[in-house]
Amino acid sequence: MSGAVLVLEVALGAAAAAAGGLAPRNIRVRVAAALTAAACVAAIVVAVDVLGSGHPVAVRTAEILPLTGAGLVLGQLGAVLVSVTAVVAIAVCVYWPGYAHHGLSSRAASCVVPVFVTSMLVVLEAGDTVTFLVAWELMALSSLLLVLVDQDRREETRSAGQWYAVMTHAGAASIVLAMVLVSAHAGGHSFAAIRSQAGHLPGGVRDVALVLALVGFGSKAGVVPLHVWLPKAHPEAPSPVSALMSGAMVNLGIYGILLVGDRLLGGGPSWWWTAVVALGVVSALYGALQASAASDLKRLLAYSTTDNMGLVLVAVGVSGLLADGRHQTLGALAMVAALLLVVNHALFKASLFLSVGSIQAATGTRELDRLGGLVRRMPVTTAVFVVAALAVAALPPLNGFVGEWLLFQSLLHGLEVSGAVVGVVVSVAVAALALTGGLTVVAFVKAIGVGLLGRPRSPGAEAAREVPHGMQIGAGLLAALCMVLGVAPMLVVPYLERAAATVVAGGRSSVLRGGIELELSGLHGVLAPAWTAVGLALVAGVAVGTRDLVRRRPKRRVAEGWACGRELLTPRMQYTAASFAEPLERVFDDVLRPDRDVTVSHVAESRFFVERVAYRSSVGDVVERVAYRPAIRAVRWWGSRARALQNGSVHRYLGYGLVALLVVLVVLA
Repeated sequence: MSGAVLVLEVALGAAAAAAGGLAPRNIRVRVAAALTAAACVAAIVVAVDVLGSGHPVAVRTAEILPLTGAGLVLGQLGAVLVSVTAVVAIAVCVYWPGYAHHGLSSRAASCVVPVFVTSMLVVLEAGDTVTFLVAWELMALSSLLLVLVDQDRREETRSAGQWYAVMTHAGAASIVLAMVLVSAHAGGHSFAAIRSQAGHLPGGVRDVALVLALVGFGSKAGVVPLHVWLPKAHPEAPSPVSALMSGAMVNLGIYGILLVGDRLLGGGPSWWWTAVVALGVVSALYGALQASAASDLKRLLAYSTTDNMGLVLVAVGVSGLLADGRHQTLGALAMVAALLLVVNHALFKASLFLSVGSIQAATGTRELDRLGGLVRRMPVTTAVFVVAALAVAALPPLNGFVGEWLLFQSLLHGLEVSGAVVGVVVSVAVAALALTGGLTVVAFVKAIGVGLLGRPRSPGAEAAREVPHGMQIGAGLLAALCMVLGVAPMLVVPYLERAAATVVAGGRSSVLRGGIELELSGLHGVLAPAWTAVGLALVAGVAVGTRDLVRRRPKRRVAEGWACGRELLTPRMQYTAASFAEPLERVFDDVLRPDRDVTVSHVAESRFFVERVAYRSSVGDVVERVAYRPAIRAVRWWGSRARALQNGSVHRYLGYGLVALLVVLVVLA
């Protein structure tokens, strides 16, 4: 029965794509969204069955892909991520019809969105390398088309599309090489066949495949230095697409690393796990720093994705190191933390992107310095954004706090493990996690304070009104789940434990226990998120009650006070995003390398009198500036020189062919 539902999921996704391309204009978005949501519901049904029973679901057909056929096998790890992807996609489908007239109502977009969602689900359900790679390429192409939806009107969109296309296909090439390499040596292309022959692979082949997989899947997860497409593609893509990309698609990069490193090759060596942790630490710190300096809301969220995926990689790498050192219980705990971080990130980041889409639709901008005053004009959207932002900042009683607490517990208990490598790696990870948490708080305090509070800074913010109910419900659904999982994480933790046990060799299927309380099994550590929520609610109630009592006390004397200039306060006198982040930029000046420029204009009559002083400060991507821009210039230089080889002469082209033939003959001889 579950296999039939798996087929139904794919069929509903195909039907949604057909409806989006063929249905009449006035109903195509609603029909495509409804069918896509139905496909996601079918995926959740199968995933829940797999997680509940512990048995994978397999379907194979020779009718779709020639020669090899197509195989779907949904295991427990895939079921966790399928559930997360489907929940995010359902929220997007609720949001989509209300947002459609802002750039996602065309026939092409209505057709491609279901393809994008369905291909992500199939990637997680693939049971062999051919099915996996076909679904992966379909996901990459459909997401690229969605990024380019607005390319006919904006040059920035075309540039972002070029960056995304190059990075995603370079990553795909690396993934193809890794898959072909292990398939060729294993003698089969199914994941089961590769896993059975993993112990017989030559050491060099295994190491090359691991590096290629880390590069390819790491680029999709947005890890530094392969992250450069994220802050370019997210600001230009429609907000529902950004929610799908950041809330669901980047998770597939983490899935791919676990798929190759653990499930196919049976666990990587310690140097590889150390490299995973190193990439995670750099990504978390760099992403948090860039997010704290960003003034574009979607750019801020894009760098926050790099930050959060870095934390996930830290948990994954520490899990591999601990399991490799025969500390399977701690390794399983770190893997549970990684999976919970993935689940949490999908919920709050998709909610944030949808909320930013609502803000941009209502105000016409996403620049923090042109927003403000939205707490009264858009109260529902503001509340949703604040809840999701506090979850990102890992504040109780929201889900982000529980995930980072588990990661901290696995790291702190890992410090007790003997071994110089593990001790150094874990110590660095603890320090990085603490610093990242502080930077993340700074970034989202800035986003809330500058973007939502204060006075409106532009006519668009002044005229803002709440968005349609569907958009509010779509974003609010995910924010509500952030609160639910923050108070009752044990609703999902048992399923994450079972999935972690399938990844960590020899790992226990139960490393956490409790109902209201979350207790580490066999280790010291207890968290009571529900009681924490109750305590915070009581403190808030006491504070509100005390305030009301103070206000009710009779005033003995009423006098006109000096306004201290407040009566003349204008929006220009408020903190801007740049001024808020300026002290942090000074501290991390060597890392961020901000561009600052001061322009002084003198009056026409005399250069001794200043008429105007203009100050400009911006923070670009240092990795792009230092690594990618020189490489692009070098490629262009070689390209311009290569044009000399093409002069239109037939005789020269025949000579080229003769030389190529001679080289082939010499090599084959």
